[in-house]
Amino acid sequence: MDEFNLGMLAFLIICGFAAAFIDSAVGGGGLISIPALLFTGLPPSIALGTNKLAATMGSLTSTISFLSSGKVNKKIVLKLLPLSIIGSAIGVYVVHLIPADFLNKLVLIMLILVTVYTIFKKDWGVKSKFKKLSTKMMIFIASTAFILGFYDGVLGAGVGSFLIFSFLFLGFDFVEAAGNAKALNFSSNITSLIIFIIFGSVNFQYGIPMGIAMVLGAFVGSKMAIKTGVAYVKVLFIAITVVLIGKNIWTYMHKIHIF
Repeated sequence: MDEFNLGMLAFLIICGFAAAFIDSAVGGGGLISIPALLFTGLPPSIALGTNKLAATMGSLTSTISFLSSGKVNKKIVLKLLPLSIIGSAIGVYVVHLIPADFLNKLVLIMLILVTVYTIFKKDWGVKSKFKKLSTKMMIFIASTAFILGFYDGVLGAGVGSFLIFSFLFLGFDFVEAAGNAKALNFSSNITSLIIFIIFGSVNFQYGIPMGIAMVLGAFVGSKMAIKTGVAYVKVLFIAITVVLIGKNIWTYMHKIHIF
């Protein structure tokens, strides 16, 4: 590996740590890691596959941290895992069949609604009110797990925010919602990664060191989220969804040549 590549690798390691630190609590780490990988000159498909490798390592670490702190409802998550996995596998398979423009517009609208609701509902996610799943709630969260697993396989931007919002809707507080969301996100990540590897779309030279940095970032980020509590995660959640909205608006404006 020459000097340029070593410098690029150092850049990816720093970006990987930052991405995983944020992603461990509220998702949105791909806003940092994917552009960083594209900056190296990797083809988009390889950049996405390499990001999945690193992100899977990070999300596993976050999941273990939340599990060990008792912030994951294992009974619910275990029921939802198969749906998330199947949805993700189908999503990767049909990724080229769905117009990206349609998905980007839909994601933008949903992110705006999620953010506005979270800001104006002051007691949203402050205290856990979850007791047990009703039939309607089970249908809702099961459908959500499948759809967001599918979406993670297709695109993935903002999936962490949507998962957290879904668990908040069930009555969990922000930290518990983050723990449940991260466990499901790991399942869809590992499924997508396996398929990317099968198609040879992973650069292990960059992906493994970046993944190690993400392990450290995820460990620090998840521990901070658990220790600092609901208020910290809520502020970070709103901040990241606003950034995601801005990114989607910028992309849309660029495509229609306003910028």
